[in-house]
Amino acid sequence: MNYHLTTMNAEHIPQIAALEKTCFSHPWSEELLRQALWNEAAAIVVAEGEDGTVLGYAGVSTVLDEGYIDNVAVDPRFRRQGVADELVAALARFGRAKLAFLTLEVRASNAPAIALYAKHGFQQAGRRKHYYDDPKEDAIIMTLEFDHETESAEQGTTDGPVPHRDGV
Repeated sequence: MNYHLTTMNAEHIPQIAALEKTCFSHPWSEELLRQALWNEAAAIVVAEGEDGTVLGYAGVSTVLDEGYIDNVAVDPRFRRQGVADELVAALARFGRAKLAFLTLEVRASNAPAIALYAKHGFQQAGRRKHYYDDPKEDAIIMTLEFDHETESAEQGTTDGPVPHRDGV
């Protein structure tokens, strides 16, 4: 399967909104997705097939040097083919370049997602009781911290310019 990662644009919104309805009990609306286009503290990376089909997407919001992964979703037809892995890897690269940490919530019963996040270095940091509705369920809080001093020393670099947001 051939696809590439790109930053969300207005043409992606209808497909992402449809994917939201497929994957989540409380989906984001097209209007909310449109607002994300103009929000400098948010970015959505899209896995796009050769024909323009949105295979999946992942969104991140930032406050200063803190990142929050809002959603990661893959069309059920394209799951178990590495799409989510690539999306999470892209967010981790962005975080490593720009943030102190990334954090997210995931349903306690979603073992495949928990394993995916753990593969990328996320660790369980807590639990939110009854966080999800439809059905009611706890959330596991997972966090990936970036130690820029250690990474810079290992790479023999010093702090330099931070890449622009569109480098996701």
